[in-house]
Amino acid sequence: MFDWLVNWTKVNPYVLVLWTQAVVIASFLALVGLAMAIYLVTVRDSASIQSENREESYMAPATNKGIIDRPSNHSVEQTVDRLKNILQSKGVTLFALVDHSGEAEKVGMKMRPTKLLIFGSPKAGTPLMLAAASIAIDLPLKILVWEDSQEKVWISYNSLDYLKERHELPQELLANIAIVETLAVQAGE
Repeated sequence: MFDWLVNWTKVNPYVLVLWTQAVVIASFLALVGLAMAIYLVTVRDSASIQSENREESYMAPATNKGIIDRPSNHSVEQTVDRLKNILQSKGVTLFALVDHSGEAEKVGMKMRPTKLLIFGSPKAGTPLMLAAASIAIDLPLKILVWEDSQEKVWISYNSLDYLKERHELPQELLANIAIVETLAVQAGE
């Protein structure tokens, strides 16, 4: 079966050396590939077992971190719908709605309902950024709607005092972002 190889090595002895090296390298790469596959399957299985067996830990309302948590009298979905309707009625742009719990589910992880709304108005936000460019990190505004382990729904957002202090904003410009408090109160009622 390998007569051609034997004949070829008689003509050129380096062919046998090269052929042997090729077989050794191919075998080594096959073993590395097999080891990687076993490792990945093991890690994936242990991660899914851990996430299935692990008791979920959920966010608790923030305490003194510049975040205001307001209770909502509605489900996460209803609260988000209320916020979207209020934003639309006030002519405020909803730039994005991030469904954290939905995305977690896509990768096989469980998470209580958690959604982030990102919204704003260039007319309101631009003067703030002209006064303090660093506020751009906190704009557009955000409201987080989430459910805790007792199935209580919360509406969370950065406090105006926190944003004022963090970015050294002039008091008179805070009215430009005060809508976040109004939204949270109205959506939670």
